[in-house]
Amino acid sequence: MNPTISRRRLLEGAGVSALSALGAAAGAQSFDFRPNQRYPDPAVYLLDPSFTKYRIYSSTVEQLGTGMRWAEGPAYFPETGTLILSDIPNNRLMRYEEKTGRFVVHKEGANYANGNTRDRQGRLVTCEHSITRRVVRTEKNGSTTVLADRFEGKRLNAPNDVVVKSDDSIWFTDPLFGINGEWEGSRATPEQASTNVYRIDKDGSITAVVTDIVNPNGLAFSPDEKKLYVVEWKGTPNRSIWSYDVSPDGRQLSNKVKLIDADGPGALDGFCVDRDGNLWCGWGYSGAVALEASDIGGGMKAHLPLGRSEEMDGVKVFNAQGKPIGFIRLPERCANLTFGGPKLNRLYMASSHSLYALYVEAHGSV
Repeated sequence: MNPTISRRRLLEGAGVSALSALGAAAGAQSFDFRPNQRYPDPAVYLLDPSFTKYRIYSSTVEQLGTGMRWAEGPAYFPETGTLILSDIPNNRLMRYEEKTGRFVVHKEGANYANGNTRDRQGRLVTCEHSITRRVVRTEKNGSTTVLADRFEGKRLNAPNDVVVKSDDSIWFTDPLFGINGEWEGSRATPEQASTNVYRIDKDGSITAVVTDIVNPNGLAFSPDEKKLYVVEWKGTPNRSIWSYDVSPDGRQLSNKVKLIDADGPGALDGFCVDRDGNLWCGWGYSGAVALEASDIGGGMKAHLPLGRSEEMDGVKVFNAQGKPIGFIRLPERCANLTFGGPKLNRLYMASSHSLYALYVEAHGSV
């Protein structure tokens, strides 16, 4: 059998055109995926009976595209029915088109873009994770506006995730990941004394609103915007999501409370919030290993992992009180996710090498 034809048929069977999939896979490994044939999808777990209302009995996890090295930052645009997401090590933005099913390169040379979001005017806001180390907006004519690249005269660390509030202020996290090494950008010495969460006001002024979190990562507002949730990547002892009360004028944060603890080797990353206030969290194994080495044969000892990726990779859902209620198991670790589709009830999951989707009975809050 002609290997090119075989490959094409396999990709088309997974719902991805051969041309777009091969373009997306350039320089990276793509992975085959077989959706579950039976309903309900056994990959969707009820951790609590309350999650039953959000599961669609006749909906299964789909792979929409593959061939990335580290997928991140999905942002949905209802005007065009497209999803933009980052492929960080490949230094590009990818695009999935709902109407055609095409998955293609949207932009090369994206300054190692990480988090993306849509502002209230339908423009793309992007965290350029390395090199430029800035937050930018792509205007309707394709030009780029720099929204933030410095704070108090010093360069930002590595802008990571971003969200736009209803008053048009832009909030973003600024950990060190994009300048810690050469995989997600270029190594550099940080200039900021801490890793902060910032707010950009409509007049362009920048304020550090959270300064006591070590490497803040994903962030999102509750549906009524009375709370801000922030992931602490380097929490003690585990990764966590912290909840802050937002003042009535939307400018001040108070009452820091740990809402979710990743509980040992669990890894929180990006997340999104539905209209009922549930947090849909990218989840996986943190990479934690035992302090003591164990015999692995051949005269060698190794520090063995404390978790199993195949048991933890996916999306974990928590209610507004921080109780786990649902889990979507994926074949790859999910780094970030968002709601999309005409009814905002399609969950898009950016997961390591691939983009997955699942229709649910929940709707994105924004």
